[in-house]
Amino acid sequence: MELLRVSTGTAQCLSCVGNTHVVVVLGMAVVAVRAGVVPAAPLAAFPAPAALAAYPAPVAAPIAAPVAVTKLDYADSYPQYQFAYTVQDALTGDSKAQEETRDGGIVKGSYSLIEPDGVRRTVNYYADPVNGFNAVVQRDVPVIKAVPAAPLVKAAPIAAYAV
Repeated sequence: MELLRVSTGTAQCLSCVGNTHVVVVLGMAVVAVRAGVVPAAPLAAFPAPAALAAYPAPVAAPIAAPVAVTKLDYADSYPQYQFAYTVQDALTGDSKAQEETRDGGIVKGSYSLIEPDGVRRTVNYYADPVNGFNAVVQRDVPVIKAVPAAPLVKAAPIAAYAV
């Protein structure tokens, strides 16, 4: 427990240098008033700050009439685009491609990739408002790359055993 020195409204810890403990002072003041050691001051002795008295009472603002919202249509009436990309990575063996075109409500495209088992899968698709989305999937047999065998080299005779 810290020792406090109380003098003219401030309390200071004797173990602290320059720190005023306001919470302890307020707590001590409440205890002293309830115990009857210090008489309670009347509330009229502490007038409200002038800044609080200057604010007017809150008034409800009138509610504005709803505003009509018009919906803006940003839809393109005849969308057109085309894109394509290809990836060929010799280091990882990754090989894939995609291309697509759109002309109004008709979309055509294809994509291909190498599956983990080495088979190339190619998907050709077509979509229109009448027939919907149609896709044809094709799987090609994996192509095994022939690795050339290293040429056989005959060992030369060692000079120490030559006759």
